[in-house]
Amino acid sequence: MSFMKARRLFQASLLLVAALALSACGFHLRRNASLPPQMQRVHLTVSGGGEFQRRLTRALETSGVTVEDDAGPGIAELRVPVAAFSTDTLSAGGYVRITEYAVHYQVQFDVADAEGRTLVPHQRIDMSREYSYDATNTVGNASQVQEIQRSLNDDMVQAILFRLQAASKHELAAPATASSAH
Repeated sequence: MSFMKARRLFQASLLLVAALALSACGFHLRRNASLPPQMQRVHLTVSGGGEFQRRLTRALETSGVTVEDDAGPGIAELRVPVAAFSTDTLSAGGYVRITEYAVHYQVQFDVADAEGRTLVPHQRIDMSREYSYDATNTVGNASQVQEIQRSLNDDMVQAILFRLQAASKHELAAPATASSAH
């Protein structure tokens, strides 16, 4: 067997082992969210905008939704009136020195279809992360809080997509239930 064939065989077997290891640990690629058909075109209104709005817009577009700049006929409305971070002190060390914080993130949203009917009623999602504060490393603490907020934004976008997808599944099941009741 030539060196090149042996090398290819080794690389292929490494790839196979990696794929098996990923599937064994429960890792699965995420599929795009299947959103309600009334949400094919959406106008997104987010209080404060910013990074959360950019991430939510990108996730909606990845799921096949056209995010419109303005509201109008034939366009559903996804409203996010609250998207706010807050911080709480969890514990204090000697001489009342704060050693742990919690970063909280609250988002509220609702969705109306193009005719103004409620697709997803008002929802509130709360998430939080805790972290230890090091008084000797204030620069590291600031970057730690930024990373926590980035992570919470990602998780919040996924939580919203899951709820939108659940609304789609509920909507598909409702007509089937209604027709079988006759």
